[in-house]
This record gives sequence, C-alpha cells and structure tokens, in this order.
Amino acid sequence: MRIGELARRSGVSERSLRYYETQGLLPAQRTPGGHREYAEWAVDRVVRIQMLYAAGLNSGKIAQLLPCLGDDGRPNEVATPRLTANLAAERDRINRTIADLVRSREVLDEVIDAASQSGATGPESLTRSG
Repeated sequence: MRIGELARRSGVSERSLRYYETQGLLPAQRTPGGHREYAEWAVDRVVRIQMLYAAGLNSGKIAQLLPCLGDDGRPNEVATPRLTANLAAERDRINRTIADLVRSREVLDEVIDAASQSGATGPESLTRSG
C-alpha cells in the first residue's frame, strides 16, 4: 500500500510515517518511480509505534524493541538482558505516572465534591475566596 493509504488506515500523518522510516521503525519498499510501498503488516506496526510513543518511549528504544515483537513476519529476536531491564524501568516509570495521575484525579474529585456541596456551580467559583 502507498503512504497515503497507510496514513488513512493507521490514523497517522504521512509526515510521521516518513519520520518513522528515517528512524528505522518502519521499512518501506520503493517503486521504480520512487514511491513508498508498505506491507499489510505496516498498519499494525504503526499503531504499535504510536502506543509506544504515547507510553513515553523514544524512537531509539522503540527501534530496539520492534525486532522482538515479530510483527513484520520475520522471526522474533530475543530481547537482550539490557533491553529487558530498560523496558522494565520504562514500565516502572509508566506505573509511577499512572499512580500520579490517579492521585491528581482524586484531588480534583475532592475539589469538585467540595464545590458541589458549597453550592458552587462553575469553574469561576473555584477561584473565589471566602
């Protein structure tokens, strides 16, 4: 499939897809006319790349991880102990971020509940004093 179709099917811009290619995350074949062509598995690869970026991994770590996933039809490579340790550290960082977000949501819930009980009705009432 061409880059426009991959962009449409994956929900990612063509610019991002070209960036993924330059980072070694998404290989493309070239037609005789120089157009990029992608295999069918590229859709799932792009979605996975997006999820990994959203989780806070950088392109270098993603590039190390992708060969271990086997989503391109080639045999999976075995993750090195160092990569496994790095990924475990990333997972721990994500867990800490989730815990921080849950605490932030709880604080907001408390403020919303307090504002509701005091009769405040809008965001401007949260900034009023006394």
